[in-house]
Amino acid sequence: MAPRRRPYVRSAMAPSQPPPMLASGPLGWLRRNLFSNWWNSALTLACLYLIYALAAPLVQFALIDAVWQGADREACLPAKGQGAGACWAYIHAKFGQFIYGRYPAAERWRVDLVFLLLAGGLIPVAMPSVPGKRWNVLFLLAVFPVAAYILLFGGWFTLPRVETARWGGLMLTLVVAISGIAASLPLGVLLALGRRSALPAVRLASIVFIEFWRGVPLITVLFMSSVLLPLFLPDGVHFDKLLRALIGVALFSAAYMAEVVRGGLQAIPRGQYEAAMALGLGYWKTMRLIVLPQALKLVIPGIVNTFIGLFKDTTLVLIIGLFDLLGIIQLSFTDPKWASPNQSLTAYLFAAGVYWLFCFGMSRYSLFMERRLNVEQRS
Repeated sequence: MAPRRRPYVRSAMAPSQPPPMLASGPLGWLRRNLFSNWWNSALTLACLYLIYALAAPLVQFALIDAVWQGADREACLPAKGQGAGACWAYIHAKFGQFIYGRYPAAERWRVDLVFLLLAGGLIPVAMPSVPGKRWNVLFLLAVFPVAAYILLFGGWFTLPRVETARWGGLMLTLVVAISGIAASLPLGVLLALGRRSALPAVRLASIVFIEFWRGVPLITVLFMSSVLLPLFLPDGVHFDKLLRALIGVALFSAAYMAEVVRGGLQAIPRGQYEAAMALGLGYWKTMRLIVLPQALKLVIPGIVNTFIGLFKDTTLVLIIGLFDLLGIIQLSFTDPKWASPNQSLTAYLFAAGVYWLFCFGMSRYSLFMERRLNVEQRS
């Protein structure tokens, strides 16, 4: 009888080995998310082909065949330039006009200073780790508007006066967008609270306001503010065209913002109100300390979506004679020095990139705030 063989027992732990390449790392991610089955694989390949079909001509036009340097239109003509691609030399020559509009070149430092003040106040507010939020908000709401008005409009402290008719470009786009955003959010909150108020007069007035402004196109609002409103004013009373446009845009956006905020208010459970009543809190303290912080957190995507729509709708001010970024770009087409077959395509591509950059930035910051404020998932 053969001797019984003892089973092998390892006396030391085997060294750990990395996971298979197809289960972890970039290849594992691709396999799990893009090539998990035949349907996902086919859809991924179709999307890649579509991206290539759309991106290849764009890259060819914007980068490979583009003209980067030149003094006039001759450099961007197919026979003279490096191809029939984008004429970035034209963008470089008109860049100052696209940013400042027809603002006097000698006074553009005032616009740059306003941009620096805005960034200096907005960046600390947007960064949660930076202390002194109360002072930053106070600067943005009280100090910055006055300083921006004095610097941009002039007429104070020996600064030459620059009429708003000469404002334009990206500067005007930001003025309209930031003013509309800053005014529409608090007005929208008040209108949302008014629409849910127990007082019939307040509720009816809020409903009428919201439904009226939501039922009228923004282009009509701008026409009314620019053409019809002066007809109803007394003799000798004059409102600046830009101011009328700012008021119209703010009221129009506030109506949409009110419905976004109202959706957040309706999502708050009734128990939150009852708990506040049990603590003896009044209506305004309940809203300020308990209800509104929760409601606004829930509707961050809707709020930012309204802001993005407002930023893009600023292009409509062109119809009342205000040349924003898109308007000043279209105005530059009248310059025969840079008239070329690809002038308009290059200019619109530049405008699209600028608008996309701002809108994408707001969208990414919105996602950041959602992740940070989503306490339920972090706990």
